Amino acid sequence: MGKKKKILIEEIEIPKEVEVSIDKVTISIKGKMGEIKRRLASKKVELSKQENKVVISAKKTSKREKKVINSFKAHIKNMIRGATEGHRYELKICSGHFPMNVSVNNKEFSVKNFLGEKIPRTFKIKEGVDVKVEGDKVIVESIDKELAGHVSSDIEQLTRRTKYDTRIFQDGIYITNKDGKELK
Repeated sequence: MGKKKKILIEEIEIPKEVEVSIDKVTISIKGKMGEIKRRLASKKVELSKQENKVVISAKKTSKREKKVINSFKAHIKNMIRGATEGHRYELKICSGHFPMNVSVNNKEFSVKNFLGEKIPRTFKIKEGVDVKVEGDKVIVESIDKELAGHVSSDIEQLTRRTKYDTRIFQDGIYITNKDGKELK
């Protein structure tokens, strides 16, 4: 005989300053920092709101449904934190050989004189993300954790290079603090 599959229910407390609305597979969370929406769709996992809790449930759960439930739970917790506090990444500008000029203008991030290059390296900053340059630090803030992480990664990749000995040429922009994780 096979294992009997159980009904699995996970609950997430909703803080008082947060409003949550669920429309079938779309969850919308509104807090003091702003509103964030996300589509969380699964055939076997259901989302619902009961009083001051978000309930994630599945009938006849297997390992796959447990993974989906835990992923949904993590996404919803990140959305609640983003709507109340926001997400923040810090990057450090390291320029040992050539003085680098880093700036943000009109939603465009620009690095000039990277390793003596004449043409600046640039990219467009995604909507919903704020990027600030403060001395030798770059601060990326957003209510969406994934967007903040993507922009931080894009900035780090902008100054990535090959054919240089990284023990000697340490110039670049590197992530020093991730949201929720303190790096040393």
